[in-house]
Amino acid sequence: MMQQETICAIATAQGGAIGVIRVSGPEAISITSQIFTPIGGKSLDERKPYTLTFGKIHSAEGEIIDEVLVSVFRAPHSYTGEDSTEISCHGSSYILQQVMRRLIECGCRTALPGEYTQRAFLNGKMDLSQAEAVADLIASTSTATHRMAMNQMRGGFSKELSLLRDKLLHLTSLMELELDFSDHEELEFADRTELSQIADEIERVIARLAHSFNVGNAIKNGVPVAIIGETNAGKSTLLNALLNEEKAIVSDIHGTTRDVIEDTINLRGITFRFIDTAGIRQTTDVVESIGIERTFQKMSQADIILWIIDADNSELITHNSKLKTEVLPYCEGKNLIVLFNKCDKITAERRSEMARTFEEVDAPKLFLSAKNRMGLDELETLLVETAALPEISQNDVIVTNIRHYEALVRALESIHRVQDGLLMNLSGDFVSQDLRECLSHLAEIVGGAFDVEDVLGNIFKNFCIGK
Repeated sequence: MMQQETICAIATAQGGAIGVIRVSGPEAISITSQIFTPIGGKSLDERKPYTLTFGKIHSAEGEIIDEVLVSVFRAPHSYTGEDSTEISCHGSSYILQQVMRRLIECGCRTALPGEYTQRAFLNGKMDLSQAEAVADLIASTSTATHRMAMNQMRGGFSKELSLLRDKLLHLTSLMELELDFSDHEELEFADRTELSQIADEIERVIARLAHSFNVGNAIKNGVPVAIIGETNAGKSTLLNALLNEEKAIVSDIHGTTRDVIEDTINLRGITFRFIDTAGIRQTTDVVESIGIERTFQKMSQADIILWIIDADNSELITHNSKLKTEVLPYCEGKNLIVLFNKCDKITAERRSEMARTFEEVDAPKLFLSAKNRMGLDELETLLVETAALPEISQNDVIVTNIRHYEALVRALESIHRVQDGLLMNLSGDFVSQDLRECLSHLAEIVGGAFDVEDVLGNIFKNFCIGK
């Protein structure tokens, strides 16, 4: 599906030494030729694909705008599948805008956001999941996110879905044949045991892909870590120490932090999203009460909870039972780490007393001083170990897109109904319907639609009935 209009856009961020303008469409090469004069040699129309040509871009009045390099790509061997050129010029915003102006004067249209990737999808250069991976690749901030995006853009996820589709088509074809030839008792295409085995295999693959979303989401968006505790325990000080900047306001006044403060940091290749929360205490201040309510909300959303305790608080031992009652219920099912802050102010005897007081809390415990940066290295190591994210290679298929996850969950529900139907010896009509639904949900991921002709094509390709 080729587009009729030729489009152009600046492909690089402004401010660098070099700027690149992309032109794509049926007239990309001819329009670029109108504003470009090569220095010696052939014109762009005569150039072979994947070649660079040095020359000058000139204004309508014939003035030189810039000396540039022009790359030529011919359909269908380009990013969009269309004839394309790339103009590499100096990164001046004035030069880039003048070149864009000349292209528009000669018949180009300014590209819409994401239109190049959209054209690549429409022209069959990539499927929808690969197109979505382009944005993830551009936004990647760590080794893991880069590897996941590269794998998806190279078609790793699509290949996995293609294998699933083939297995589902095979299963669907057997069921459809069983229905079509139900009058012929002598014909048996597959017994229910074999069909169940195929369905179980499909279910395991879909379940694995769906379950990988938790890992993928954590890698892509960062592992959420809530920093909680009483007022003046050192939560904001710890956040600032981890980020190496004064992100949160620190003071001796109780209730300084009244809202949620978030920021991310990369620790040993893993992105953590730290959430500084309002200190937990009894208060009549309306605004602070709202902040404390948000603290408990963030605790429920976090994967890891850092519970900071003021080790220098003389009253802590006496009211620790009440403190545990408030905090621990929100930590169920979470990775809890107990941090005894301000350890530089306490004696060894006090440390032992603190450890005994919280020994029934089943969580790693660490003494540190956020203000003096004591124990931060140990905390970072503990965070990485607690996150327990697997090492990602470019061959690993990890789901990171919520749309893909939803489609996989629906496909998983469908294949579960297929398994139940086969187990209960339900009519093939019911089982086939669920199989078709499963195929349709998987087709949504790559941007296609399941058609009955797919089943027919598979039947004629793989089965011989009579002749």
